[in-house]
Amino acid sequence: MLTAIQIVLLALVLFFISRVVLRAREKVIPAKTAVFWIVIWLAALIGILLPKTTTQLAGIFGVGRGVDIIVYVSLVLLFYLVFRVYVMIEDLRRDITSLVRQIALQNASNPPKSTAQKKSSK
Repeated sequence: MLTAIQIVLLALVLFFISRVVLRAREKVIPAKTAVFWIVIWLAALIGILLPKTTTQLAGIFGVGRGVDIIVYVSLVLLFYLVFRVYVMIEDLRRDITSLVRQIALQNASNPPKSTAQKKSSK
């Protein structure tokens, strides 16, 4: 029999999986990213439905409790994802700086006509 927390977590994980599938169908996220997140949520689903598997996994890695292995893996995954986001932001910053420089150089070599110059040329 499922406990109340298992039911709540099960509903949340199924909702998250549905969001990943929806975003993948809309081509908002690439297929590889969708597979990554589906694997993560399916692992969470296994941990929710079969909590003893986390204890067995913890024993394999020499960790005391199943919840400890979940916390350790989650922290490593979160740090990795934060690093990836940081790299993406730095790439965007560099691209924006490059675009702004190009636009500034174009505007400097071809200054826009002022409204007074436009009226006098008519």
